[in-house]
Amino acid sequence: MSSNYSLTDFDLRSTPCRIDVLSSFQAVDFALSQGDIEQKLSSQYDRVTIYRTLKTFLSSGLLHKVLDDNGGVKYALCKELCHQGDHNHQHDHVHFKCHKCGQTTCLETVHIPTIVLPAGFVKQESNLLIQGVCDSCR
Repeated sequence: MSSNYSLTDFDLRSTPCRIDVLSSFQAVDFALSQGDIEQKLSSQYDRVTIYRTLKTFLSSGLLHKVLDDNGGVKYALCKELCHQGDHNHQHDHVHFKCHKCGQTTCLETVHIPTIVLPAGFVKQESNLLIQGVCDSCR
């Protein structure tokens, strides 16, 4: 299961939508798209409310974006690794997408290699997506 953060850990006010969206992420161990959340919670919340909740979670450091091979975006709960040091929130780890089940997972123990950029370039974030077959589908 994913990290068991609470909204108060990120100085966020508890609302029914925030609680339900956070619970959706905590119930799985893989990244979810906005569409996945909407499908699960559409009878309770409209898509704008869900979008704003995801945006709030991103800006607070509760979630991070995972780029999909189709150009879409998924979101994953940040783990302890993302919050190392004083406000050094980073996501420089590898993501893995399974061709069979379609799930994208964070591989916190696999780090993106150091890349030396040309002079004048400043890295803000790295994304590495590996595709293949996950352990469950193998």
